[in-house]
Amino acid sequence: MEKIGEIKAKFAETKTEELAGLILKYEGDQRSGVQGEIKKAQKRLEALEKEKVRIWQMKSFEREYENLGYVCGIDEVGRGPLAGPVVAGAVILPKDCQILYLNDSKQLSAKKRDELYDIIMAEAVSVGLGFVGPERIDEINILQATYEAMRQAISKLNPGPDVLLNDAVTIPGVSVRQVPIIKGDAKSVSIAAASIVAKVTRDRLMEQYDEVFPEYGFAANKGYGAAAHIEALKKYGPTPIHRRSFIGNFVTVQS
Repeated sequence: MEKIGEIKAKFAETKTEELAGLILKYEGDQRSGVQGEIKKAQKRLEALEKEKVRIWQMKSFEREYENLGYVCGIDEVGRGPLAGPVVAGAVILPKDCQILYLNDSKQLSAKKRDELYDIIMAEAVSVGLGFVGPERIDEINILQATYEAMRQAISKLNPGPDVLLNDAVTIPGVSVRQVPIIKGDAKSVSIAAASIVAKVTRDRLMEQYDEVFPEYGFAANKGYGAAAHIEALKKYGPTPIHRRSFIGNFVTVQS
């Protein structure tokens, strides 16, 4: 007879979607340790089914517009930081997309975002990214810079989109049909994917900036106004990646 520890290891190593066969194999083993593993496995399966239902619900907009052609989700990150660019992501997922755990990037751990980023980049029909830096943000304001980054992201899609699902906004200067969705990154798999791609891309960029400007803690704060960041800003002054129009409350900005 197998030891309970060996059986536990099997359950731990088995992918959730393959647990049913393992449960069937050991359901007749009445040892409490084995039955405990079966109960945990059943909970994992139940959670997986709930996630599949959630993702199905998050595909409602994609299903509604898929007859028009390629449906693209678009979102941005980095409107609020004191430093770094605003980054927009545009993602066209396949119609039969089976990626689970897609959600508003802010609701996911950094580890989960990284995992999903790799999956999205591997499975997406098309991905586009747009970047607008601090000087341009200061020149045209953050809202217009956000729109510019989104237009850049759309222009880099190949194939291009037939419908845009946007997180709340309508992007000026775009001829493609747009569908603004309030809190869209939590309601559409395409927008969620765009949110994740943009977030991971910008975070990695800020981590690179941290190596150039280590005093500001960019790897940790990603350019947002954390106390340590503001303290460094007051002590060392702004870097070339700081947004002059954002930091006037903390330091004197030369025009």
